[in-house]
Amino acid sequence: MTARGLLLLLAVLGCWGCGRSDKSVVTLWHQMRPEDRAVLDSQIEEFELEHDVEVRAVYKETEELRSGLESAVLVGEGPDIVYGPSDPLGVYQAIGALQDLSDTYSDDQLDEFDPQALVRLPAADGSGEQLVMIGDRFGNHLALVYNRNQVPTPPRTTDELVAAAVANTVDENGDGRPDRYGLVWNYTEPFFVVPFITGYGGWVFEENSDPTATPVPALDTPEVVAGLDFVSSLRSKYKVLPKSADYNAADELFKAGKAAMIINGDWSWNGYLETEGIDAAVAPLPIVSSTGKPMAPMVAPKGYSISVAARDERLQLAKQLVKFLTSEQTQERFLTEQKILPSRLALRDSPEVRDDPTLVASLQQVENGRPMPTTTAIRAVWDGMRPAYQELMAGNIDAADAARKMQRDSVANIATLTQRVEPDATAPLVSIAGVAILIGLAVWQWRGLVALVGDFKHNRLAYLLVLPSVGLIFLTVLFPLAYNVVLSFSNMSLSKFRDWQIVGLHNYTSLLGGEQAAKFWGVFFKTLVWTVVNVVCHVVIGVFLAVVLNGPVRGKALYRVALIIPWAVPAYITALTWRGMFDPEFGAVNHVLRLAYIPPVNWLSDAHAAFAACIITNVWLGFPFMMVVALGGLQGIPKDLYEAAQVDRASRWQQFWHITVPMLRPVMLPAITLGTVWTFNNLNVIWLVSNGGEPADQTHILVSYVYKAVFNLYQYGYGAALSMVIFLMLLVFSVLFLQRTKAAEAVA
Repeated sequence: MTARGLLLLLAVLGCWGCGRSDKSVVTLWHQMRPEDRAVLDSQIEEFELEHDVEVRAVYKETEELRSGLESAVLVGEGPDIVYGPSDPLGVYQAIGALQDLSDTYSDDQLDEFDPQALVRLPAADGSGEQLVMIGDRFGNHLALVYNRNQVPTPPRTTDELVAAAVANTVDENGDGRPDRYGLVWNYTEPFFVVPFITGYGGWVFEENSDPTATPVPALDTPEVVAGLDFVSSLRSKYKVLPKSADYNAADELFKAGKAAMIINGDWSWNGYLETEGIDAAVAPLPIVSSTGKPMAPMVAPKGYSISVAARDERLQLAKQLVKFLTSEQTQERFLTEQKILPSRLALRDSPEVRDDPTLVASLQQVENGRPMPTTTAIRAVWDGMRPAYQELMAGNIDAADAARKMQRDSVANIATLTQRVEPDATAPLVSIAGVAILIGLAVWQWRGLVALVGDFKHNRLAYLLVLPSVGLIFLTVLFPLAYNVVLSFSNMSLSKFRDWQIVGLHNYTSLLGGEQAAKFWGVFFKTLVWTVVNVVCHVVIGVFLAVVLNGPVRGKALYRVALIIPWAVPAYITALTWRGMFDPEFGAVNHVLRLAYIPPVNWLSDAHAAFAACIITNVWLGFPFMMVVALGGLQGIPKDLYEAAQVDRASRWQQFWHITVPMLRPVMLPAITLGTVWTFNNLNVIWLVSNGGEPADQTHILVSYVYKAVFNLYQYGYGAALSMVIFLMLLVFSVLFLQRTKAAEAVA
């Protein structure tokens, strides 16, 4: 078959079954709960029938939606409609991802909504405010959920809250540890401490009437200190809280009846109300006894925004769909079937709301709450509050120190988030060097390129068959690497998302010797410890088990399968399982320590213990790979060598050291190189076991530090430079290690 005939056949096969639909397609990215999606899908089907259009509704997790939208905006693509909470809208608006919805509704139609459901933000070009979201519900607000079997009536004041919590913190078996707690919540995230701060009259930002001004944190105030001191007293003075509790731990404690009350958001209430064995009810958060102010959580509407990807006909259809999904009919269905608090004021007086105690409590909590800030600075404030808040809850610092640290770190984070780096004197040199390198590569490979062109004329079919693979490698390896190199010399960030420039060596000098150097080198040395300890344990345990399994052991096949299981199970499942086992109150690890009369360890709240927990988890995950490699190498060693050694009366240790180790060397050295690279870049274990670097960002390694720099503070240029430094470190290590050990020669 000729090359032309083969290409024609491939084209026909590639288009087989392809068809073109005449219907317009509108894409919706959403974050609705599984139980809400049935109503959404039903409403979408009705809209499709009315308008002869196809609506593709795609569920996205929070970070997946955010990063996906940011990437899509860069190329002018993405979804037509985005559904989610209001807090990330400031970021979306800053990168130019949203369109103005002001012309979609008339003023009279907008008056039918709760004003808090209409989110307006300054336009990116400074032309005024734009309506960027129409909320269809209120969500993400916290309230008090209590178990009526233990707390018959909800506390109305913090004094009553403390009294009820103390009465329900019980040591049932007399071992000196509470088996049931009075109150729990997720005290790894500062979002959950805001109601305590507001109850004492504090807030996260200074009051400012100018919506275009960069907000200033207001965390080091007497009001905030008082709120944090009350929170700390619940743990240290009244002892009604467990030693540590992330979201999942708090959730499970309440569902199991081991906590009388929990502070959690509206997304969780249905699950509690439906849990068997407890009699859950929802109530507004209590009034602070000393101030008379209600504990006011942040309140955020959820709703629809239209992205810049919607154009022409799709834009009009997207607007019609948003109007349909925020209509009174649709909101009434969500209210009736899913007990969702609507944003339309007319539905607030309906029997479904008035006669439902949960919705009544939710509405009261919304009225007591404060709107969630939509400014881009809120993410910087969360990152600034989180480490100090975790240290406070661990008992490492007092409320005053926590407030000072929160203020200091939040101010620094906002400065990082909003900084504008301009090109310096090295920028032209970097550009010239880049062009010179490209020219040098072309000259260096000129003869090869000429030969390639000549060979292509004689072997077109072969090159055409290889072309898809080459294209795939270019798109997935070469282009991203080259693009990352360019970004590492740029000022790409939230403030320079589309109009970034080459600024020179600023990112590298800042990283290695500037304002970020202390953090970088501290994390780097921690990464070295992490890598060395893990790889040594992987190799030692793996080789030991391989030697044992290579001997005369009964049930050898069974042991081999059992020992490979840690490697076969997905890493994220193993990591989350180990995190549960490391829970200081109810985890299996501390239970075993108590049985051995060893004091329990606070694995998740102490920095050194948390880092050790990550290492233990990764050792468990990594040793089976080294065991399999070593076992394969052992089976290739001739038996004659051991027989000759036995004749010479060599001991077992001498046989291992002088025969096994040298013969395993060619197999193990490449495996050690791979294991080092994998461990150095292992984000999953650190992120899942330590919950993103907790406590207080003290368990980060370089790869998790990069993730936080890029995705939390939007420092894309700095993150690219940091990733290039990691790449060069691993490249140099791999080359030198393989050369010095002559591993490649041994394998060859």
